[in-house]
Amino acid sequence: MQYRRLGKSSLVVSALGLGCMGMSQSYGAADDQESTATIHHAIDRGMTFFDTADVYGLGGNEELVGRALAKRRHEVIIATKFGNVRTPDGRYVGVNGRPEYVQSACEASLRRLKISTIDLYYQHRVDTEVPIEETVGAMSRLIEQGKVRYLGLSEAGVRNIRRAHATHPIAALQSEYSLWTRDPEEGILATCRELGIGFVPYSPLGRGMLTGQVKNPEAFAPNDFRRISPRFQGENFRKNLELVERVEKMAAEKGCTAAQLALAWVLQQGNDLVPIPGTKRCTYLDQNLAALDISFTPAELRRIDEIAPRGVAVGTRYPAEHMSRVGI
Repeated sequence: MQYRRLGKSSLVVSALGLGCMGMSQSYGAADDQESTATIHHAIDRGMTFFDTADVYGLGGNEELVGRALAKRRHEVIIATKFGNVRTPDGRYVGVNGRPEYVQSACEASLRRLKISTIDLYYQHRVDTEVPIEETVGAMSRLIEQGKVRYLGLSEAGVRNIRRAHATHPIAALQSEYSLWTRDPEEGILATCRELGIGFVPYSPLGRGMLTGQVKNPEAFAPNDFRRISPRFQGENFRKNLELVERVEKMAAEKGCTAAQLALAWVLQQGNDLVPIPGTKRCTYLDQNLAALDISFTPAELRRIDEIAPRGVAVGTRYPAEHMSRVGI
């Protein structure tokens, strides 16, 4: 296993982390037994970085991760998030970054995870009604209380990254980044590098699209998030499939899968990036780990840029309501 440091922090994690959201929501039926086996297999393979959030599965994902890691806590780095708020029936009600909520959300996550300290605690989305200095100030008090080790942000824009980091050092920023979502290259990555903040790409495989396994969006389960994602709808999907076919062609020539090529590309964008592809199956986890052994020549990287330039994907990555909450 290869390891990377998150920014200027002392957090050294496996070069690939495991995104756990899909084990409890968004991508079809949950299977806790299979997901637990995958988490254990990940640790056996040397993975140390596990990502969840309080909103995933309405808290159920944190409980799953907590149970799975209970006997191996000393081997892992646990990251979770707060801020997106839903009702018990799953209805989204907004973002909450108020200081009192920061405290209560953290304590609830600690209970679900059954741990005493969260290694990396992210604000899941910026609350536009609360100055980020107040939110991050409350998060820093969690460090003083011994409940959190390091702070992170998710999907924050350059201005708020700077304001947050000036309030308390930010160890990592998590944002979507892949061959079909290269938005962070427009200022976010440069800002993180300037400030010494690690970058954690989520959905590095384009929500499964870049694996080449998604051919018919009608096959998605009724509760699959991609049924409402603009990139998976109608003509958008058909045009995006053309991109995937080009990726598959190059991958075949290189002797790897489309997923491995896409993931290896993200890994090669810098040693300060730690992608967290999600899976609930050991087979896919092993396939993802094989991407660590793939490298590209300058000519190959130029070809990938031609295949998947910035803005190549057709359609926004979230529906309009969700898009209004990213890059703030």
